[in-house]
Amino acid sequence: MASEAEKTFQRFAVFGESSSSGTEMNNKNFSKLCKDCGIMDGKTVTSTDVDIVFSKVKAKNARTITFSEFQEAMKELGQKRFKGKSPNDALENVFKLMEGKDPATTGATKATTVGGVDRLTDTSKYTGTHKERFDESGKGKGIAGREEVTDNSGYVSGYKGSGTYDKKTSK
Repeated sequence: MASEAEKTFQRFAVFGESSSSGTEMNNKNFSKLCKDCGIMDGKTVTSTDVDIVFSKVKAKNARTITFSEFQEAMKELGQKRFKGKSPNDALENVFKLMEGKDPATTGATKATTVGGVDRLTDTSKYTGTHKERFDESGKGKGIAGREEVTDNSGYVSGYKGSGTYDKKTSK
């Protein structure tokens, strides 16, 4: 049973910490583990309780806890979460809550298109000179859409019959 808890401990210990080896866990990840696994319920065990227990079990000058310190913390939180049970039964119940859990990323930042974003990025609604910068599909024309490209055809701009004159070759 403890090996499953140890695996969960390692998964949460390395979450968001690229330099972590998974043997020690900081307070942020400890709080995340308690919240994601349902140990912190908001009523009997609050985030304040979790922070206090973390500070109690860690070494004086340390910022992280090892798995053995983590077990002490879970024993203490287990007694608070499962009142009336022996410390070992409470620890066993806490480990059952932790079984197979991974750090959740629900509610993480997502790209959203709220309000005017759709309206502002819809190229079919562009007018004036901005309309010239995109083709019918909405794809940008690049430099041709931004710069005045000179027409060297020899016809005056606006002439409807451009390109209809046949040059006669002299014999």
